[in-house]
Amino acid sequence: MKQASLKLLSTVGRHFLSRRDFLAKTGTAASSIALANLLERDQLLAAPQIDATSPHAPRPPHNEPKAKNLLVIFCAGACSQLETFDYKPELIKRDGTPLAGGPAVTFQGPAGNLARPQYKFKPYGETGKMVSDMVPHLGGIVDDIAFVHTLTNKSNTHGPAENFLSTGFVLDGFPSLGSWVTYALGSENQNLPAFVAIPDPRGVPQASVNNWGPGFLPAVFQGTPFSSSNPIRNLRPPEVFAGDKDVVARELLKRLNHEHLKKHPGDDSLAARIASYELAARMQLSVPEISDLKTESPVTLAAYGADSSNKIKAGYARNCILARRLIEKGVRVVQLFNGAYASGGKLNWDGHSKLKEQYDVHGEIMDQPSAALFKDLKQRGLLKDTLVVWCTEFGRMPMFQKGAKGRDHNPLGFTAWLGGAGIKPGVSYGATDELGFKAVENVSSVHDLNATILHLLGLEHERLTFRHNGLDRRLTDVHGHVIHEILS
Repeated sequence: MKQASLKLLSTVGRHFLSRRDFLAKTGTAASSIALANLLERDQLLAAPQIDATSPHAPRPPHNEPKAKNLLVIFCAGACSQLETFDYKPELIKRDGTPLAGGPAVTFQGPAGNLARPQYKFKPYGETGKMVSDMVPHLGGIVDDIAFVHTLTNKSNTHGPAENFLSTGFVLDGFPSLGSWVTYALGSENQNLPAFVAIPDPRGVPQASVNNWGPGFLPAVFQGTPFSSSNPIRNLRPPEVFAGDKDVVARELLKRLNHEHLKKHPGDDSLAARIASYELAARMQLSVPEISDLKTESPVTLAAYGADSSNKIKAGYARNCILARRLIEKGVRVVQLFNGAYASGGKLNWDGHSKLKEQYDVHGEIMDQPSAALFKDLKQRGLLKDTLVVWCTEFGRMPMFQKGAKGRDHNPLGFTAWLGGAGIKPGVSYGATDELGFKAVENVSSVHDLNATILHLLGLEHERLTFRHNGLDRRLTDVHGHVIHEILS
């Protein structure tokens, strides 16, 4: 009796398989492994397979890409479409008259009368695209770029609108475009950050690090901010650690870390930390080299305006040269900012009170260097692999604000342009109404813009997802359509 009881106890909690059950479960497990292998081979898995020891290693896209690198020129503060690329002759005719049926109150207060563009427009290039004389250098590249005139934003407030443009959501906490791209694709250059954000010489935009932050993606995919005048901080070790002693210490630390990793092979956080330290060590050599613009010729510096007596323009121009050098070295995403956070539009494109006076300053800073960057990429053959996007968070109203000579915020219709790899040159997509107040033809959202960018990089925006808090999140939320009309 005692032996029988022991035998019974020894089988408690066990589940014995019959031969049929064993074969069935084995077959299911084997087929699941095979399915996962096939899905990975055919690039049908939703999330990229990332090696924690080399998180920025190049990874294949979903489809054959038109572009390998992405350069975004972000004009912070909401650059007016009516003073740049969206020509409205009817607005000139109706200058000084009320907008019938228009809003009595806009973002900052009562609306005034309609106001003509503050700059003259003229046709440029073989396409005859009408561009304002505030940006004549950019007017010179219209035959190489495609305009989207009907972007819309969900917010008319700078911070949330910047969030929406960069992350697809107005709230904080979501990954930026550059983080999504580097999470999916990695980078061709393992000695430099995969994603670099270059702040304006005047400072950072209002949403600040949200524009290049990783959100809920692994932190390794956040952008690294530095510029020609503000290199990466703490890149060089203190003098007490310099020389052979530092090399020996780093080699010892590397050996200890890898020995520890062998004992804990599943510790991805440790592997990621080691990879981060090793990248930092390589950057001690690569970043100073790429940030040193002394090797640029006087002709190149003059073409960008880096020799300008206007220190802000010269600083932005040097940032443009840095952007080209980063793209040249295979950095996957470069985000270049023009304008910084400041009330009153003194340091950015937020032209509420004295728009013409403010834009005379900002146009001079942005125009020549940005156009020179595009032309330089083309001349060096880099545009065949690089997508260039010029954007801003929203547009501006066709009327002045009451009692002022500036325009209020307008998320109902504004302009962006794209050029380079995969873009049909010399086209304009969509239209705002006759006064430039609201998008009316081929209305597009920021989600559509981001879906198009991902498409050109070989990524399907509906498949690029990350599981967070029980939801499969993506850059385009549950929206977005590729704008095929601007693609070559």
